[in-house]
Amino acid sequence: MRSRTSRSVFRRCAGALAVCGALAATSGCTVPVDAVAGVSVTADGHLLGVMMVCGHHIDGASLYVDSADTDKTVTVGSWTSDRPLEAGLTTWPLDSAVAGWTTTRPLARLGARTAYTLYGWTEDNSWSSSGVSFTPADRDRLTPGKVLYDRVSDDGDESAVTVPMAEFEAGACKDT
Repeated sequence: MRSRTSRSVFRRCAGALAVCGALAATSGCTVPVDAVAGVSVTADGHLLGVMMVCGHHIDGASLYVDSADTDKTVTVGSWTSDRPLEAGLTTWPLDSAVAGWTTTRPLARLGARTAYTLYGWTEDNSWSSSGVSFTPADRDRLTPGKVLYDRVSDDGDESAVTVPMAEFEAGACKDT
């Protein structure tokens, strides 16, 4: 005769292992962040992508409509660097061709009331950047030499900040 207690304990242990396995399987789905994306503007008002790579590399960047519904995400611009971006600061124009970058999707016209996110990626999904969310009104408030990015506080809260380019370069990697 088998004990009901041992069967109940066995079922609980099996259930707990199944839950742990499911959590482990789904927790590895994100790409590690090792860069920080930002935006700036040129002296004549053109939008710049800004990427601070903290230690590994980034191959390119994409700009998409910021939406909570991932099925409605629309890419409005995409750029690939001719060679991987290594640790350090890189800027490039988002609305015109420039040496060292291939525009894989030309920048679409930005809608006035639409939020956008710029983020960096690698072709093999080994690394990514944090994204920066902005609207055209945010872009219009930028001045040359200033970078808008999403800063992460010590307690994990994100907030959009605008800082001088040198401050972004010196401190952005502390947020990854």
